[in-house]
Amino acid sequence: MSFLPFTRPTLDEETIQGVVEVLRSGWITTGPNVAALEQALSDYLGGRPVRTLNSATTALEIGLQICGIGPGDEVITPALSFTATPNVITRVGARPVFVDVGLETRNMNLDQTEAAITPRTKALMPVHFAGLPVDMDRLYALARRHGLRVIEDAAHAIGSAWRGRRIGSFGDVVSFSFHANKNMTTIEGGALTLASEEDARAVELQRFHGLRQSVPGEMDVLIAGGKGNMTDVSARIGLGQLARLEEFNAKRRSLAMRYFERLETDPPFALPARGDAGHSWHMFAPLLPLDALKIDRKGFIAAMREREIGVGVHYPAMHLFTVYRKLGYKEGDFPNAERIGRSTVTLPLFPAMALSDVDRVCAAAAEVIREAAL
Repeated sequence: MSFLPFTRPTLDEETIQGVVEVLRSGWITTGPNVAALEQALSDYLGGRPVRTLNSATTALEIGLQICGIGPGDEVITPALSFTATPNVITRVGARPVFVDVGLETRNMNLDQTEAAITPRTKALMPVHFAGLPVDMDRLYALARRHGLRVIEDAAHAIGSAWRGRRIGSFGDVVSFSFHANKNMTTIEGGALTLASEEDARAVELQRFHGLRQSVPGEMDVLIAGGKGNMTDVSARIGLGQLARLEEFNAKRRSLAMRYFERLETDPPFALPARGDAGHSWHMFAPLLPLDALKIDRKGFIAAMREREIGVGVHYPAMHLFTVYRKLGYKEGDFPNAERIGRSTVTLPLFPAMALSDVDRVCAAAAEVIREAAL
């Protein structure tokens, strides 16, 4: 039986041939394909300005920069995400202020978020975990009441929707990831969708050295910008992926629903929130019933690998990393994030899977849990 990874990108032959054509064209860095992808993403997101970047991490950091976030400022963000989320806050000189998450949604607790606001708070950075949107109505009402910017970490959420409106088609600053394991990929890459052309121009300066060219051969440097531009090779992949994104996400939803139907173990997993049709299902991450097992998570992952099934971990609780313990965070601060961080596993979920693959994973997980039960 072939090995089933927990994720794998789907690249069709037309996209591969398109990359070959870009390579043969001689124009492989930022060029016409980047412009085409930005326009296609803008069209997909209702016409808002879109600027591509070389990663979602760069996108988040630039998002903070164009919002004027810096030393002495605070940004509230969930204690459960990939470490890029608080890292970029730290890198611009601000302080990440963590709040706990819902045990099923994995999204930031908005009651705790409001309680955490201080005079130093300048922005909120929510994460749409696994593609399940945060309560956008409450989030933006909260931001308006306190005069805060919102930089959405939508790394998991391309194609997700809140009450029929696509994430990124409204709101403030929204960052998407096109990493190889995301719902659409450019190999590495990301994008920002913005609420104004002014913000879009600010992104352009930050992503390419602060350069402004007036006429060919003459330029000025307006700010000490960095380098975060996307290549045409990556953009050509993104164009092929975006054309199939709705198809990919529909398949992800069907696979996730199959997990809800078939993932029955004794003792049982704690399942993630089901969401609705707006959930794009970047991943399926239930919680192991570790208190009722004689193996730990490492043992579960090893047992699944013995059965030729790959399992990931998304994610540890970030406030317990060394870099954030130095800010005073400690065990017990955010119980839900800590429980999730200890017991989460990511089961296979990607468009090339068949429903029978989900059945195989569920059968293997049930066997491992049964054998390991106390």
